[in-house]
Amino acid sequence: MENLFHLKENRTDVRTEIIAGLSTFMTMAYIIALNPNLLTNFDVGSALWNGVFLATCIASAIGMFVMAFLANKPFAMAPGMGLNSFFALVVANIAGLTGMSYVESFQSALVIIFIEGVVFVVLSVLNIREKIVDAIPLGVRLGIGPAIGLMLMNIGLGSNAGIYSEAGGPFYVMRDFFGALTPSVAKNSMGSGYGAMVLAVVTMFIGLFAIIMLDHKKVRGSVLIGMLIASVIHWAGSALFLHTNPFASLAGASFLPPFGDMVSTTLFKFNFSGFLSMGLFTAITLVVTFCMIDMFDTIGTLVGTASRAGMVDKEGKMPNMKEALLADAVGTVAGACTGTSTVTTFVESAAGVEAGGRTGLTALTTGIMFLLCMFIAPIAAVIPAPATSAALIYVGVLMLGGLSKINFNDQTQLVPVALMLIAMPISGSIGHAIGIGLIAYTVLKLCSGKAKDVSVLTYVISALFLIKFFVVA
Repeated sequence: MENLFHLKENRTDVRTEIIAGLSTFMTMAYIIALNPNLLTNFDVGSALWNGVFLATCIASAIGMFVMAFLANKPFAMAPGMGLNSFFALVVANIAGLTGMSYVESFQSALVIIFIEGVVFVVLSVLNIREKIVDAIPLGVRLGIGPAIGLMLMNIGLGSNAGIYSEAGGPFYVMRDFFGALTPSVAKNSMGSGYGAMVLAVVTMFIGLFAIIMLDHKKVRGSVLIGMLIASVIHWAGSALFLHTNPFASLAGASFLPPFGDMVSTTLFKFNFSGFLSMGLFTAITLVVTFCMIDMFDTIGTLVGTASRAGMVDKEGKMPNMKEALLADAVGTVAGACTGTSTVTTFVESAAGVEAGGRTGLTALTTGIMFLLCMFIAPIAAVIPAPATSAALIYVGVLMLGGLSKINFNDQTQLVPVALMLIAMPISGSIGHAIGIGLIAYTVLKLCSGKAKDVSVLTYVISALFLIKFFVVA
């Protein structure tokens, strides 16, 4: 292990790395079921759903193994949220335009992901993606981490605790529970979902404060232990107060991976004729759009999480960035070949980093858990969302500490960062927020007579984002 991951050099050990990997896994395990739900329009149990489910596990693991052994970084990968929703929309549009079945349209859209992944592999090998990272101004780079922190808090306090009832939904903690004037108003508006929301709030905050106290006492694995405490509380509350069996989904669940469905629907099932039937301009536009979103989502996650872990130098650069970007590109190619949307570096990696993960052993652990989920997916599904929320909120709060590095007297730093802080949690896209920050930085430099301070590549990237937002948005 020492020879592979240089644990002593990174001031860590096997136990810490494994706990960190498990912490990351628990915060992102939701993607294993959610991704096939989104990509197949919740056609659970269908051959396509089964194929995407296995592709999610396998492609994510491949990407993380490359990250572990090539880059030796603790970052985890999986099909990116936002990108998978966009992919599903593209599939639906292809079906509507061409008259093909959903499965045929899905296989046509996989060509887009494959081309995107190949492009990224080439750009990574040629160091072009690394040069794009270097082109991001220091002020914008320093603001990425805190902006991701706010996005994590938004996920934890919002969608991750969403609850449905006969009154509608989803119901969110900050809007429907804390946003209500009185408990009676919340109870009336939520219907039978009120009890579930109360349990979610209680679970979330007990888990959050458990993590804080454990971390304060320097307990190793505080994030993972806190999530387990929150899970037990939620399971007990579900049984005692909501009179539901939290483990009901395990009854009759299949633990055998449906490899036959994957082979028949998604594995190397590229529909090139369907891809070309969209028209050359549309096809190119879609490839470029996926490339831009994925590139800056990945860059933002790597830079922001690495900054929090102290893995960057004084100029905000991370060693082995090229290898980390290449691992992300390989993950995308693997995703296309197995049958899922763009695989990208996950912001939930911050949970593992906060648990002490510093090397590729963390990523390797998370990758192994994803592979095991091909056999134990029903078990992973019983981890309650509020337990995950507690970890995401905690990590998000800690990442806000990066604001101390911002020069608030410099408007060219302050304004882009402020815009990113708002844009990232609202848009749910790291890439879009970085684009807004870069545009603001470039405009401010131009208006202040300091156009020469902006690199040519920054001008190009800002212009591309303007085109993305106003022409092909």
